[in-house]
Amino acid sequence: MDRKGVSHTRRVVPRWPAALALLSIGASYIALSEYVRFGPRLWLPGLVLVLVVPLLVSHARGRHRLARTISFVLLGIVTVSVVLRVFFLVTTLPGRGESAFSVLVDAVVIWLSTVVTFAVWFWEIDGGGPAERAKNAYASEDFLFPQVAQQDGSKEANSWAPGFLDYLFLAFNTSAAFSPTDTPVLSPRAKILTVGQSVLSLAVLFVLVGWAVNAL
Repeated sequence: MDRKGVSHTRRVVPRWPAALALLSIGASYIALSEYVRFGPRLWLPGLVLVLVVPLLVSHARGRHRLARTISFVLLGIVTVSVVLRVFFLVTTLPGRGESAFSVLVDAVVIWLSTVVTFAVWFWEIDGGGPAERAKNAYASEDFLFPQVAQQDGSKEANSWAPGFLDYLFLAFNTSAAFSPTDTPVLSPRAKILTVGQSVLSLAVLFVLVGWAVNAL
């Protein structure tokens, strides 16, 4: 309870959904063909697993700043890997006539990896991060979720906070429609992320269109 007599209930914001999402991105690397992989098949899954362990331990011990630092390192690694996957997918397309089906598999895996990667980005930056969102009533300068927009100032809006599924839904819409749908993007950093995600998704779409045309 603060000095004005208003009680603030600290929310529990678990990190395991985001950690599981990062692990899935690492694991997806195994399913890619040699055309879009670089280095050993298990280097990315192994590295993500090694970093996820101290991430969860730090969070469990209340060292939220350290946990967030590790999370950003992980996000940087998986984001670079996704960008490189898209680059190799585009540049190797002309020489893959004999492996047409692998183009489809690679494109789908990369598209899904892009969605999950940016969902974790949105979850990590929104409202100052999960640790900050746990302290007080949810408020954000990054996204305007419809639950907040429709109940602005009400008790229900102040008690509501987005979960990881909300950010995953936002990221899916961004990759599917190449723009946000029901959730406006407000801050410059969030806009940069959504633009980057849309560009990557468009590149994957162009590859699928090119593959389809060549297959006709």
